[in-house]
Amino acid sequence: MHFDDFSNRVSKIENLELPGSASHYKMAPMYRIKELESGKIVKKNPRQAAVMALFYPSMDYQTNLLLILRNTYKGIHSNQIALPGGKVEKLDLNLLDTALRETQEEVGAIREQITVIRSMSEVYIPPSNIEVTPYLGLYKKEKPFLRQADEVAAIVEVPLYDFMDDKKIFHQILNTSYAQNVEVPAFKLNGYTVWGATAMMLSEIKELFKQVL
Repeated sequence: MHFDDFSNRVSKIENLELPGSASHYKMAPMYRIKELESGKIVKKNPRQAAVMALFYPSMDYQTNLLLILRNTYKGIHSNQIALPGGKVEKLDLNLLDTALRETQEEVGAIREQITVIRSMSEVYIPPSNIEVTPYLGLYKKEKPFLRQADEVAAIVEVPLYDFMDDKKIFHQILNTSYAQNVEVPAFKLNGYTVWGATAMMLSEIKELFKQVL
C-alpha cells in the first residue's frame, strides 16, 4: 500500500477501541495464557518500558514496518526480534518520551519527525518483570536507518502486505532461558521468527489495521 494512502487510513484508528488482551492471547503461548487466567502471574512493581511500532515508506513509497534484531547478550531477550524501545530513564518526561528517545538512539529515526498516532495496550513480561507500552508512529524516512551497534544486531524492514498476511503466522517449538520445549505462536517476517511480547503487540496493531485498511 502506498504510504500516503496508508497514512490517511491509519489515522482512523485513533478513536477505535483497543482489542487488548483478546488480541494479545492470539500470539501468546498456551502456558502463558493459562498462567494469566489462573491468576498465577501477579505484577510485582514492574519496571516500565516503551516501544515504537514505526511505519514508513520504502524506496518505492510502499509501506513498511520497522523491527530490530537485538544483539546477543546475557539476558532474557538476547538475540530476539523486537520493536525499537527500552526501559524508562530518569530524565524521560513520560512513556512516550521514552519510546521516542529509544527509537532515535537505536535506529536513528529523528524523534521530531515521528507522527505518533496513539498508544496501544500495555503488555506485561513476567520473566523480566517489565510492563511495556507500545506506541504507533509514522515516519517519512528521508535517510537510511542507522542502527546502534551495541544494542542492535540488524534492522529488519517488513512490507505491510507481509505483516498483514495471516499465512505468516505459524507455531514453533522453542527453548528459552525460562522455558524448555514450548510451543509458541509466531510471525515469520522477512525470514525472522517474531514471538513473545513483540508478537502480542503486533497482533493488536494488526487487529486495528483490519478495521481501516
